[in-house]
Amino acid sequence: MDTKIGSIDYCKPTNGDVGSPPNGAVSTIHNSVPSSAITVNSCDSTIGRYIARRLVQAGVTDIFSVPGDFNLTLLDHLMAEPELNLIGCCNELNAGYAADGYARSRGVGACVVTFTVGGLSVLNAIAGAYSENLPLICIVGGPNSNDYGTNRILHHTIGLPDFSQELRCFQTVTCYQAVVNNLEDAHEQIDTAISTALKESKPVYISISCNLAAIPHHTFSRAPVPFSLAPRLSNKMGLEAAVEATLEFLNKAVKPVMVGGPKLRVAKACDVFVELADASGYAMAAMPSAKGLVPEHHPHFIGTYWGAVSTPFCSEIVESADAYIFAGPIFNDYSSVGYSLLLKKEKAIVVHPDRVTVANGPTFGCVQMSDFFRELAKRVKRNETAYENYHRIFVPEGKPLKCESKEPLRVNTMFQHIQKMLSSETAVIAETGDSWFNCQKLKLPRGCGYEFQMQYGSIGWSVGATLGYAQASPEKRVLAFIGDGSFQVTAQDISTMLRNRQKTIIFLINNGGYTIEVEIHDGPYNVIKNWNYTGLVDAIHNGEGNCWTTKVRYEEELVEAIKTATMEKKDCLCFIEVILHKDDTSKELLEWGSRVSAANSRPPNPQ
Repeated sequence: MDTKIGSIDYCKPTNGDVGSPPNGAVSTIHNSVPSSAITVNSCDSTIGRYIARRLVQAGVTDIFSVPGDFNLTLLDHLMAEPELNLIGCCNELNAGYAADGYARSRGVGACVVTFTVGGLSVLNAIAGAYSENLPLICIVGGPNSNDYGTNRILHHTIGLPDFSQELRCFQTVTCYQAVVNNLEDAHEQIDTAISTALKESKPVYISISCNLAAIPHHTFSRAPVPFSLAPRLSNKMGLEAAVEATLEFLNKAVKPVMVGGPKLRVAKACDVFVELADASGYAMAAMPSAKGLVPEHHPHFIGTYWGAVSTPFCSEIVESADAYIFAGPIFNDYSSVGYSLLLKKEKAIVVHPDRVTVANGPTFGCVQMSDFFRELAKRVKRNETAYENYHRIFVPEGKPLKCESKEPLRVNTMFQHIQKMLSSETAVIAETGDSWFNCQKLKLPRGCGYEFQMQYGSIGWSVGATLGYAQASPEKRVLAFIGDGSFQVTAQDISTMLRNRQKTIIFLINNGGYTIEVEIHDGPYNVIKNWNYTGLVDAIHNGEGNCWTTKVRYEEELVEAIKTATMEKKDCLCFIEVILHKDDTSKELLEWGSRVSAANSRPPNPQ
């Protein structure tokens, strides 16, 4: 075979229109792609260019990557797509976390790594995206197609002539897997994988043999067919029965409330959830993992419902209600504070993305959450009793004591100043740890983004996620809150933020260890080696790009740092290391930690 056939050197890329959304567009799936919108010549008709075009059409304009010998030619062809920006990351784990953060803003994200050593490195990030219901397309450069079935042993493997180890690992954390080792059905496999990710809102895995990326094939020369994304429809009779049963239950209640959960995102039901709140007059709360999905500027919003560590007066209203609607909840040991919620199933209407359970009784399947809330909003009887009760008992929180001059900064004082930074032009990324609890107490203004990873809770997630989210939403200033222990896991990709001229403000909370673990179960393993974090970021910066760092110990230094970051250095990546006492934590973490510890320490049931 002529080794130049289909190579980038042989076929220079054209700057043709590929019928893609413009840069910065939110993920939108084209119902039809007119053939006139696609100009494909022989150098474009490769699997590498095809998958690049399809990613752009799905809404991906940035793809996060780490090169390896099995994906290098594929990377050439991805880079040749004018609408696709290839972003090299420092390691595969961060590339996956970045695709996760990107998907939270754009609706879909993608990463590309090499076979096994790359695939197994990115696997943890893919598992996190699966747990959080994020459509993420993980592309792996696979072995040469001629090596399949030959009993050969390849490098980057565990030394067995079985290439399926990586695939078997991905089968547990993706909703679809495509192994492309021939060209005949490659386009079908790629289309099915991408459309499945979008339909299921879960990650998918695509492996492409390294020797196929550059070879032209007639199936890639035609205008691609529309993605197969038939909308999910409710069973009309089931929907009517669910609405009638719910109305019968709610209209008997004296003080019903509604609580938004994390699956509002995957159900695409945030807006209709608010419609129901407007129509019903119910008090409206959010589970902690749904912060950012439920509008906190709504007049009937009463805060975060998180059992014993809820926003003040929120749990009292929710748990004393005689009916509560939970929209897309996930009740795990973390969100239930060690299984300590004072809720009763017979009072609950639990609405999942595709089914409704009324008062621990009948479950109505094939009912879409958005349809259910929309119909309920048309017919529900208005009842503001719960909100009136909340308003009656509410006492505004006292402001934390102001730190005296040169008095060590306290965490509650710090977040009083952070609150003033928030606007529709900002987004908050909260790392696993005490940042969960401190950021939960922030009041989000209209349009302010908010993301954290509660179900999976992987420390270090926020560095990559901040990179991805900021790349997807350049119009927002991202404020990231990262503990020192978490930062030590994934610090390298500050480098990638600088290369891409991002203007994030990172608050590094330096309190000397894994504080969240301390409050669950303390031990010497929770103490970490202290780093000169600002010195590390300065070294990564190395005079290339816009970067500003500072270290603060006192309130007046924090105020000055925030002023500098938001004014003089507003176009820089700003890194503010905040020195706090190791025992200075939120009261919510202390309560939560003791309850989670009790749940973890339950003795075995009698055999």
